[in-house]
Amino acid sequence: VASAATAVLIAHIAGGTSSIRVGAGGIMLPNHAPLIIAEQFGTLEALYPNRIDLGLGRAPGTDQVTSWALRRNLTSDVDSFPNDVVELLSYLGPKNTEARVRAIPGEGSGVPVWLLGSSTYSAQLAAMLGLPFAFASHFAPTHLEDALQLYKSQFKPSAYLQQPYSMACVNVVIGETDEEAQYLATSFYQTVLGMIRNKRRPLPPPVATMEGLWTDPERAAVRQMLHYAFIGNIDTVQKQLQAFVKATGVSELMITSHVYSLEAKIRCYEAVAGLFKTNTTTSQLQHQE
Repeated sequence: VASAATAVLIAHIAGGTSSIRVGAGGIMLPNHAPLIIAEQFGTLEALYPNRIDLGLGRAPGTDQVTSWALRRNLTSDVDSFPNDVVELLSYLGPKNTEARVRAIPGEGSGVPVWLLGSSTYSAQLAAMLGLPFAFASHFAPTHLEDALQLYKSQFKPSAYLQQPYSMACVNVVIGETDEEAQYLATSFYQTVLGMIRNKRRPLPPPVATMEGLWTDPERAAVRQMLHYAFIGNIDTVQKQLQAFVKATGVSELMITSHVYSLEAKIRCYEAVAGLFKTNTTTSQLQHQE
């Protein structure tokens, strides 16, 4: 995580660019008052019109001690998430000059709100509220198919969307060759291994082999968590992404790449971007054989 001050980082990125959309993926709403988030993202939308997205998560995203330090006297928790989302939507909705509590700027801004999830809970809530839904398959692949199916089957048209609209986040590591990509990916393997062992540390450099660094059960656990990690040269990854989009039917992909070298990381994102340069790329990803 580059910064936990999401709105500040979004402002910096949006201010240094001219056309890309910049979104929060996401704001852990139980840690914040809905009005504060409405004011922050209403301000961002006013500064950078039609370029801001707001993704909302239900989990605290941290341990109990840090959660308490963030929330202090807030009474919100994960159980109040649906009500907090509805409250936030009301602040960003049509102007109501008679409301006692208003987000200014914010009201009437129409900032797109996404619900984020790693289980079926947020999928069901997004469907009920008619909001777009994003799934964290980059670290929690188990319930991806069930969550997307539930979202699509229970979706109710709303003022925000008439049809379901979904996104999935996947891990991508691209190298000049499949072998180089596998080498670069060992940084990511080590990071996930550290998470499993509850020994978190900054992203380590790649290693020639993971043998001796993990046990067989740990290797299986890492592989399971990274079920949707697409690793290889550009042709290999393109085929993997094609198959993923075709199987899931998602409307968008979010890409994350845990590569140690900044230069290699940039090359990875540039390679992925090359697959999306034309308006026909999405259909190509879905249908190209």
